[in-house]
Amino acid sequence: SYNRFHTTGICSPTRASLLTGRNSHAVNVGTVLDTSTSYPGYQGVLKKEAATIAEVLRQDGYSTAAFGKWHLTPSWETSPSGPFDRWPTGLGFETFYGFQGGETDQFEPTLYRGTTPVMRPAGDDYHLSEDLADHAIEWLHIQHAVTPDKPFFLYFATGATHAPLHVPSAWTERYKGQFSAGWDALREETFKRQKASGVIPANATLTTRPKELPAWDSLSADEKRVAERLMETYAGFLAHTDAQVGRLIVALQASDQWDNTLFFYIVGDNGASGEGGLKGSINYMGALQGLREPLSTQLSRLEDIGGPDSYPQYQASWAWAMDTPFQWVKHVASHLGAIRNPLVVSWPDGFEGRGELRSQFSHVNDIAPTILDAVGLAMPEQVSGYTQLPLDGASLLPSFRSAGAPEHKHTQYFAIFGNRSIYHDGWLASARHD
Repeated sequence: SYNRFHTTGICSPTRASLLTGRNSHAVNVGTVLDTSTSYPGYQGVLKKEAATIAEVLRQDGYSTAAFGKWHLTPSWETSPSGPFDRWPTGLGFETFYGFQGGETDQFEPTLYRGTTPVMRPAGDDYHLSEDLADHAIEWLHIQHAVTPDKPFFLYFATGATHAPLHVPSAWTERYKGQFSAGWDALREETFKRQKASGVIPANATLTTRPKELPAWDSLSADEKRVAERLMETYAGFLAHTDAQVGRLIVALQASDQWDNTLFFYIVGDNGASGEGGLKGSINYMGALQGLREPLSTQLSRLEDIGGPDSYPQYQASWAWAMDTPFQWVKHVASHLGAIRNPLVVSWPDGFEGRGELRSQFSHVNDIAPTILDAVGLAMPEQVSGYTQLPLDGASLLPSFRSAGAPEHKHTQYFAIFGNRSIYHDGWLASARHD
C-alpha cells in the first residue's frame, strides 16, 4: 500500500498521465476534456508523441483491452463518423467496451463496443459496474484459452464512484445508520484509524474544517436525514465497486494467472468530489445547472436515492471528510485532499512483501514506466512514426522490493483550474484561489 501516491486532482488529466507516463499538460490534456480550450497544454487532444502504455505493449505482442470510463476523446470526435484515432481502439487497445464521457447513468449507460454504440444487456437487475466486470472476465477467459502464452494488458475503469451514485438498494442498506454522527465525527474517527494503522504519522495534527463548510451540528434534523442517506448510498456504491474488482482477482486466480500478474488498484483519479455542493442532490445534473431541489422534495424522495429514478451526489462536506486528514477536495490541486489517492499493488511473483506500507512520494505518471521496467522494455524513441516525448514518471519497482528504497521523484507539480502546487524533496508550496 502506498500512502504518498498522487493523481492530478481531476479525471481526464489523471487518465492521460496514467496511460502515457507523462505530465498531463505535456501531452495536451491539462484539464478535464469538457472544459478544453485553445491554449497549448489544455486543448484536450492527446499528442501522438505520447504513445500510451497500451500501444507500446500491443506493438510488443500483448493483448490489450479497456473496459469502462475513457474520457480521453475530444467531445467533438465522439460522433459516429469519428475520427477514431483518439478512441481507445485508436490508442493501443484492441478491445473496448465502455463509455466516453466523464460519467454515465449506471442503470442505463451510454455504451460503445469498439466505436459502435450498443444497448446495454437486457434485464431489470442491470448495473454498469457488474456488466463491465462480466465483459472483462469474459475477455480474460477467451484471451487465456486461445493464446495462453500471450501476455495481456487490461485497463479496468468503472464509472463508480463518480456521480451519479447508483447502486442496488441492498448495498445501501448495509450502511444504514452508520453515518448518523456526521462528517465532523467521521473525520475524527478516520484520523484515529489512520494513525492506528500507521498510514499517517503518530504525531500528525488533523486539519480544521474550512469556514465554507457547515458543522454537522448546525444542520436541521431533516437535513441530516438527507445527508445520511446520500452517504449511505455512496458507501454502498464503493463497496459494490470493490466487489467487482474482487471478481477480476478471483478470475485471475481461477486461471492460475494471479501470481504472475502485476495488478495496480488506484483508488480514484482525484480526491472526493465537492460537486454536490453544500446541500447534496437527488438530481445533481440539474443542480449543476441551477435547478436545485428544495429540502421538502429531497425528503419526499429519500428512498429513491441511489435508484434508477435518481441522479444523486453527496454533500461537499462528506467529500472533505473522505479526504481525511487533508484539506479540500477534487479540483483543488493546491492541497493534498485533491491530489493524494491510495494505491495498492500486488505481484506475488514479483516481490516478497505482503501487506506492507510504502511511503515513497509517487505519482500517477510513474505507473507506465513501472510496467515497462517490470516487463523489461524501454520506451521506444519512435512509435508509429512519431518521435516520443520523454517520460516524466519513473519506475516504482525498487520500492516494491524495499520500504527503504530511495525516493525516485524529487519534484512534481499539480495545477487544475488555477489551483496549483509544487512538491520538492518533502516540501509542498500551494496556491489556492477562491
